[in-house]
Formats: sequence, structure tokens, C-alpha cells
Amino acid sequence: MSPMAIVRYINVSLEKGKVKIPVDRALFVSNHGIEGDAHAGPGARQVSVLSLESIHGMEARFGSALGGGRFGENLVIKGLDPTHVTPGTRLTIDERVVLEVVEIGKECHEGCEIRRVTGDCIMPREGLFCRVITGGEVHTGASVGWEPAPAPC
Repeated sequence: MSPMAIVRYINVSLEKGKVKIPVDRALFVSNHGIEGDAHAGPGARQVSVLSLESIHGMEARFGSALGGGRFGENLVIKGLDPTHVTPGTRLTIDERVVLEVVEIGKECHEGCEIRRVTGDCIMPREGLFCRVITGGEVHTGASVGWEPAPAPC
């Protein structure tokens, strides 16, 4: 298991395509996503994750605070280097909730607010998309560990 990182923000929205709103805690449901989030449901991309450091890098390039949820991400994790994550990596939150990375990056949706405002978006390069393996409640400040994907045989 890796060194620990920390959940800095949890964000949800009731409608797809809207900026997500920060909450202090949320229920992660196995094979579904975050209860009450518009992107929850069956399928592989149930929870989206960005590192706080990636957001800070974007803020430095843009010259202004962008804040959590503006990229449409569900979780912002401080201390998680997305360049060391591959599909199959498992993130364990507070030693209970387990997310498996299934995809890295995605195309921005039509009318992406961040791309419109700044001319760029980190989600296509650094967004981690996960499915919930083991559910449970997650709160801001929770510890996050990760295990690399198993090596192919």
C-alpha cells in the first residue's frame, strides 16, 4: 500500500453537465457510485477523481482560484499523483471504501465550462474514473491509500 493521501473535497450534483457542489460526507454505493449524484448508476465510470495538485496547477496557469467541483469531479484528493496511477489501481478510503480506476481521462462534454472559461481542462488528461468496489460513507479529511494495478502475467 502507498503512502497516505487525503480526501480534500467531495462533490455531487443532481444534474449532469452542472458544476458539482461540495458536501462534507457522502455514501458510496457498491457498483453504483455516490448516492444522490447524477453520474451514479451501473457502468464503469461511477466516480471521478482529480488530485488537488492538478487543480492547483491549473489555477496557477489560469491565474485564479477555480475551486473543487468546477471540473465535474466527485473527489479531490491531496497527495495522489495521477501520473503513477493506471487502470486497475485501487484506491482505499479510510481502509473501508474501495474504488478501482477503470479509465484515465475523457473527452470534455459539449459546453465544458472550464474549457470555455480558461481554454483548457485537465479532466481529459488527469481525471481518474472509478467504479465502487466496496461502498461506505466517506468524509472530507479521510485517508486514501492506493495499490498499483497487478502486473499482467
